[in-house]
Amino acid sequence: MVINRKKKPGIALVAEGGGMRGIFCAGVLDVLMEQKCRPFDLYIGVSAGACNLASHLGGQHQRNFRIYTRIMTRPEFISMKKFLSGSHMMDLDYLWNTIDIEDPLAVTEIYRDQSRDFIVVGSSVETGKPVYMQPRPEDCSMSLKASSAVPLLYRGFLEINGIKLVDGGVTDPIPVMEAYRRGARRIVVIRTRPALYRKSKGLEHYLSSFATRKWPELSRAVKNQACTYGRCVDFILNPPADVEIIQIAPDAPLKCSRTTQEKELLLSDYALGRKHGEMFARSWK
Repeated sequence: MVINRKKKPGIALVAEGGGMRGIFCAGVLDVLMEQKCRPFDLYIGVSAGACNLASHLGGQHQRNFRIYTRIMTRPEFISMKKFLSGSHMMDLDYLWNTIDIEDPLAVTEIYRDQSRDFIVVGSSVETGKPVYMQPRPEDCSMSLKASSAVPLLYRGFLEINGIKLVDGGVTDPIPVMEAYRRGARRIVVIRTRPALYRKSKGLEHYLSSFATRKWPELSRAVKNQACTYGRCVDFILNPPADVEIIQIAPDAPLKCSRTTQEKELLLSDYALGRKHGEMFARSWK
């Protein structure tokens, strides 16, 4: 599932995940589409970031915005009651089934332009290592779902080509080093955290470690998640001499958390994403 490229890209767009914080990324990408700012050879995303990129590559203006504000705000998607009863806190099964009916992904359009590559990051349940998927049209939606399956919040994993997968954010939350490894020497990173943000261990971290205890390598990766995130930030702030990295990041923490469903807060973070997208588009031109 790790793809060897035919050619090396020059410019990459990397999108961080973050659950409902991803609406900031949606605002950035909508502006880039409106401004026809698309200089990228490689698109690589994690979890919500990968889903945002898929809609963007499919040419579906404001699809992400519609999903965040019309579907992901429903109680069927995020429910503490469901979680306490033994089901999912973040019900991806409900979300994907509903999206397929109400606002399906334009999969064919994603692959119409063969000059660009789209990489979705997942985490292997068995090895605790990142898996860089270059999904095909027939498994694109499943790859996005696998990349979004946050341990603890989603009780289970997805299997693609015999590989059991969970949230890519566990093993490569900001895949700038993978973009560099693939040859990108100008990398634009859309963050859902402030540029200097570092993860620390909290209650969710310890609960996730416990929830994944049946898979030792994955559990180890969950335990090391804060350090893994820190290495990504270190690479962004102190990149090799032959690469330029540009961050599109909020100046302060977003109003939304991973599970925020209040529309007022979502609209505010979307507007902030649009503002940062406009600033980037102007500076790029």
